[in-house]
Amino acid sequence: MHATSKILIVDDHPIFRKGLSQLLGEEKDLVVCGEAEDAFEAERLIAKLKPDLVIVDITLRDTSGLELLRHVRERYEDLPVLVLSMHDESIYAERVLRAGARGYIMKQEMSGSVVQAVRQVLAGKIFASQAVVERMLGRLASPAQGGGDDPVAALSDRELEVFRLVGRGCARRQIASKLNVSVKTVGTYRDKIREKLGIGNSAELVRRAIDWAKREDREP
Repeated sequence: MHATSKILIVDDHPIFRKGLSQLLGEEKDLVVCGEAEDAFEAERLIAKLKPDLVIVDITLRDTSGLELLRHVRERYEDLPVLVLSMHDESIYAERVLRAGARGYIMKQEMSGSVVQAVRQVLAGKIFASQAVVERMLGRLASPAQGGGDDPVAALSDRELEVFRLVGRGCARRQIASKLNVSVKTVGTYRDKIREKLGIGNSAELVRRAIDWAKREDREP
């Protein structure tokens, strides 16, 4: 770990960024070198500030934290990323770790665990809650176990992103633009989502996606 480690915070809630910055600022060997509210600004600041660690919220305005994580891993292979989320660990935790994140922490646990998580990741280790570790070990022991109680967990990363954007009211062309894929590809993802979730038609898909998005937004 460097004498002073520079941290970039990426989150679209200013109040949360301020609170996290103050919390990390209490540590003498940690300094928040910058803040970004979206992926575009995050990538600009990474290139400019060269942080030692990036803390990313899983849900951003212009894209998902998962997409940003992929871009960062492609461009800055050695830059560790710690993902924060207010959402269900069973849906996101394993995905972000598979995508190359060095840690995943729930925002509800932030005050008690974020400094520990930051230090662990800066030391080259992986940070995850005990629940996530147990779930992943259980999956290895019983590969046929599946994705848990929520059928949405069975969606691939891209399918989940399409489902999330449908739930946010995005049309096919908007989704295609956000994910840099064709409209036809978005249609293929929608068909796969319907098949995996047992959804009969497009109208039902939209309703299910909106309901799921609302539940996510209500999670503490």
